[in-house]
Amino acid sequence: MKSPLKCFSFLLQLTLLFPTILLTAQPANYPNSIRENAFNPATLLWYDEPAKKWEDALPVGNGRLGAMVFGKNGEERIQLNEETYWTGGPYSTVVKGGAAVLPEIQQLVFEEKYLAAHNLFGRRLMGYPVEQQKYQSMANLHLFFSNQESVSNYKRWLDLETGITGVSYQSNDITYHRQVFASAPDQVIVVRITADKPGSISLTANLRGVRNQSHSNYATDYFNMDPYGKDGLVLTGKSADYMGIEGKLRYEARIKAVPEGGTMKTDGVDLIIENANAVTLYFAAATNFVTYKDVSANQHQRVDNYFNGLENKTWQSILEAAVNDYKKYYDRVSIKLPITQNSFLPIPERILKIQASPDPSLSALSYNFGRYLMISSSRPGTEPANLQGIWNDDMNPAWDSKYTTNINTEMNYWPVESGNLSECAEPLVRMIKELTDQGTQVAREHYGASGWVFHQNTDLWRVAAPMDGPTWGTFTVGGAWLCTHLWEHYQYTRDKTFLQETYPLIKGSVQFFMDFLVPHPNGKWLVTNPSTSPENFPDGGGNKPYFDEVTAGFREGTTICAGSSIDMQILYDLFGYFMEASTILGENNEFTRQVKTAREKLVPPQIGRDGSLQEWADDWKSLEKNHRHFSHMYGLYPGKVLYEKRTPALIAAYKKVLEERGDASTGWSRAWKMALWARLHDGNRANKIYKGYIKEQSCFSLFALCGRAMQVDGTFGVTAAITEMLLQSQEGYIKLLPALPDEWSSGEFSGVCARGAFELSFSWENKKVTQLKILSKAGETCRIEYGAIKKIKSGGHSIPFKKLADNTVEFKTIKGGVYLIEK
Repeated sequence: MKSPLKCFSFLLQLTLLFPTILLTAQPANYPNSIRENAFNPATLLWYDEPAKKWEDALPVGNGRLGAMVFGKNGEERIQLNEETYWTGGPYSTVVKGGAAVLPEIQQLVFEEKYLAAHNLFGRRLMGYPVEQQKYQSMANLHLFFSNQESVSNYKRWLDLETGITGVSYQSNDITYHRQVFASAPDQVIVVRITADKPGSISLTANLRGVRNQSHSNYATDYFNMDPYGKDGLVLTGKSADYMGIEGKLRYEARIKAVPEGGTMKTDGVDLIIENANAVTLYFAAATNFVTYKDVSANQHQRVDNYFNGLENKTWQSILEAAVNDYKKYYDRVSIKLPITQNSFLPIPERILKIQASPDPSLSALSYNFGRYLMISSSRPGTEPANLQGIWNDDMNPAWDSKYTTNINTEMNYWPVESGNLSECAEPLVRMIKELTDQGTQVAREHYGASGWVFHQNTDLWRVAAPMDGPTWGTFTVGGAWLCTHLWEHYQYTRDKTFLQETYPLIKGSVQFFMDFLVPHPNGKWLVTNPSTSPENFPDGGGNKPYFDEVTAGFREGTTICAGSSIDMQILYDLFGYFMEASTILGENNEFTRQVKTAREKLVPPQIGRDGSLQEWADDWKSLEKNHRHFSHMYGLYPGKVLYEKRTPALIAAYKKVLEERGDASTGWSRAWKMALWARLHDGNRANKIYKGYIKEQSCFSLFALCGRAMQVDGTFGVTAAITEMLLQSQEGYIKLLPALPDEWSSGEFSGVCARGAFELSFSWENKKVTQLKILSKAGETCRIEYGAIKKIKSGGHSIPFKKLADNTVEFKTIKGGVYLIEK
């Protein structure tokens, strides 16, 4: 990329003088590179002081283990998580026999007796327990350093190119360095401590458990802290009983120290090292979790196995394996946006100054950080990323740090396919399969339907019934929305074997809704009943402040309705995907034809009296101004139906909704707005929302906020939205720079993926694409909107192409073929 600011072009060249492996081996180079502005500001986060609060600490993770590193002197804290440490144990929330009252509930809704329907649903169709289990914090490693009360020349950083976080500072004329990284090959988190003067490292380490202080009178999450031989510490404990569910998880977490020089001993819960030249600490942890219904593993043996695997390995070899493993994912994609003088400032200053002075490279950094979190929290064989990924320090985290599927879990995985990280979707796919277990029981017992259904929340134990109360629990399309991700995975990979394996999941969801849909009294539509538009209270249905007996508190009324817009849009997409999959797999039959007929009767997009897109089948408005959800805009993004059905009147209706609700809100809501405006081809508006997001709903660590609580969904959503600004493929052809902000006038995007199993690398100057290379992963016909193409070449040969009437170009490809497009 050529920066528009020529005076900074040499800085990009300087970046090339600092290869990743050199920085990996010699942490002293990071402070030098930061001081000399000789680093890539799209891949390095840096700070001139330690994290003051947990959410500003820097994350590392290997998909299973996570750590938040504060970078303190004197007393360092490294907070630690293991992804399967939750409260409770295997349980079910299925309530038998609820289906008997479903017809009565549906009749009450159609008679506009919404509160009566709400009450009956709460009594007979809610899952029990009404709430679910919580993701837990496992441990804190505290390192007490001698003679480091005051420091100078402080630097703290996270290198997204290697997955390593570090800190450097001087104290008493000694320069200290620490590096922390998570290894997927060796399943450990490693802390490496060095100094530039021999014999300078003296520390005391504690490995501390965490207990639910809010429940201290009756908590059951007990733990023990003990020495482990002469070189380690061990923490053992159990999960808490919660909501009447016995805590059946057992865990072990262990630290092993390897000093170079000096002395080492354990004294009770202390590990004491004195006068060492360097120290390496290894952390491993495990629970007895096997699956959502099996907790029979031996956690101690698992930890033993991890440490046995480290025998005869040096910390350097462990580091090299970890970095190589990480880079095989991360290096697939790179993004470059214009660099300015502000791009080299510490992150807090960059966040402040971007509001008045452009720093497009900060957007590139946000994009890369989202991919980093995906690689760090969702690997094949792990659990999916929850509301906080794998990073949580609270025994009572916001919204229990669960899987919320009325937007948040789906948003976590928006960037996974386009970001060339398809393997990282495996945990989500596996969770969908597991949800069909209780989901099938809920369909039968709660609704008298075939197939499977899942609502708006689940946890480690894969419960599927409605939860939290009727206001939230009537969201029956959570599983249907997740199934659209299965189709998207196929769209991006064209993996027919995957489609065959997951087709029964999609079909099972469709089967449920074919049984659940009922005729609307107007005689024209099929609708879901009961239904809801997530978390939004309409002004219709006689809503007023109402004491809900399930949640034991006052609400604005009820959200219960029939045929909410998001339900209709998700089902329109899902039914369409099912029909396409059936054709591909040769499964067309009478059921497929019935689905086609039902799809045509779903409530179409409607424009209300005020000119905005309706959120409900009835022309109601939201009681809450600037509501955070954009549920009725699902079909514009991430769905397709609103995009495919767009007309000038509907586009005006979409924009009116966005204007009415404004640009401010929670982090994930702003990310969604960015993507929606990108689909409407307004890059400047998306960029404006990004700047507000990064200032008001992002931590200094670049984790997103949901109000005041850290969540990863907004971080992932921003990564996906930036992709939508630079590339779109939802219409069956590839569109480049569809929503390019004026400030991003030049740049490069390499390795990004499009539907049809294409991988693209392209650059642009003055808002015009100058170079384009396409890798065909599946040999599909490629269609692209790209202006006046002169030539397409592959392997030195010209490739014939066809110009179509819609200003697109079409050409055939072969699997593995690379195509250079010339204008």
